[in-house]
Amino acid sequence: MKKIILVSLLLVSTMFAKTFAFTAIPDQDETKLYERFSKIAKYLEKELGVNVKFIPVKSYASSISAFRNNQVQLAWFGGLSGVRARLLVEGSYAIAQGKNDPNFRSYIIANTHTGLEKSEEFPKGIEGKTFTFGSKGSTSGRLMPEYFITKNMKKSPNELFKTVGFSGNHSKTIALVQSGAYETGAVNYKVWDRELKAGNIDTSKVQVIWETPPYPDYQFTIRGDVDKQFGEGFSKRVQDALLKLDDREILDAFPREKFIKAENADFEPILKTARKLGLVD
Repeated sequence: MKKIILVSLLLVSTMFAKTFAFTAIPDQDETKLYERFSKIAKYLEKELGVNVKFIPVKSYASSISAFRNNQVQLAWFGGLSGVRARLLVEGSYAIAQGKNDPNFRSYIIANTHTGLEKSEEFPKGIEGKTFTFGSKGSTSGRLMPEYFITKNMKKSPNELFKTVGFSGNHSKTIALVQSGAYETGAVNYKVWDRELKAGNIDTSKVQVIWETPPYPDYQFTIRGDVDKQFGEGFSKRVQDALLKLDDREILDAFPREKFIKAENADFEPILKTARKLGLVD
């Protein structure tokens, strides 16, 4: 009886060991994330020859925890969440990013009732308005907008705005500013552009008033011990699979033109900025 139980446990252990799991920061609503990453899971499963599972999470912190605890071996992180995860998991490294991710941007948006108009210079009239970031752990929805706001206005957001909120994700930020619940906010430019193209934004109610300078952002980060778990060269196979991905339906769901190589050094500016703002030790 004991032998049967031991064999059963070994079989279960082997089964789980062969499942390559990954997650992603919840920067949009759950339906869109599932649509995107279920397609990636199927693609990677075919390319890698192992079971691949996408594990959704409820927060940026949860995505980092899942990566740290080896519940997932790969994650689609933003710049800040990737930096935090790699600091916690020794040997982990960035392997791929979108073609335009080294030059990412954020938009500052405003409800049209504010009277704020789009300008090349940071809009000084934003002072005293209500403002919402996205998630507290977001690069494009919090870290870099906060950095550029502080740099241009010589005041922290809490000093500058009447009220500062955190919507949780970019889609909610757009909805909150469009409804007037917040007068202004910061949003990922790709999310805004996609929602605008899809007809989900009423530009008579909300518009872009300023665009940040470029900075590095999203990337896939992999644990440094995956070769021990899945065999020598497995991490390289994962990277190669992502770099050669040319399925237009999958890429458009991100949306990305294609994926290119990434490395930890690419995100050094994010680490320095996060430390300057006290968001990373």
